[in-house]
Amino acid sequence: MKITPPDPPLKAARIMAVDDEPANLSLVERAFHREGFQDVATFLDARDALAEFAARMPDLVLLDLMMPGVDGYELLESFRRLTPETDYLPILVLTADSTMNARLRALSLGANDVLLKPYDVAEILMRSWVLLDTRRRFKAVSAR
Repeated sequence: MKITPPDPPLKAARIMAVDDEPANLSLVERAFHREGFQDVATFLDARDALAEFAARMPDLVLLDLMMPGVDGYELLESFRRLTPETDYLPILVLTADSTMNARLRALSLGANDVLLKPYDVAEILMRSWVLLDTRRRFKAVSAR
């Protein structure tokens, strides 16, 4: 059963997922592919994700917060610095840190939404769909 509406242009979106757990990345990648999204890039290492982001900005970022080395907060700040102020790049944080402080910090650094692990795959897909649709609408209005 498909979760997201059929919309080929939106399903052409470039999605970046960053998490230090391979199982989480595999789950996300399989879920998006099942829904018809083909451009899903996954990264275990935040530094690789940052390099890819600088080379080719995605349409949506799924980001874990608690990672070794460069953590999700640092990556979030870097993504926001690299995103032009005239653009809308949605970032969905997926974290096991259930503290209010973690959620507020992520949102204050520019996350658009936060989901706690363990998460429901259907909810990730639908929240991602809403964020991607908002990005599309923002771009349409900005182009006028």
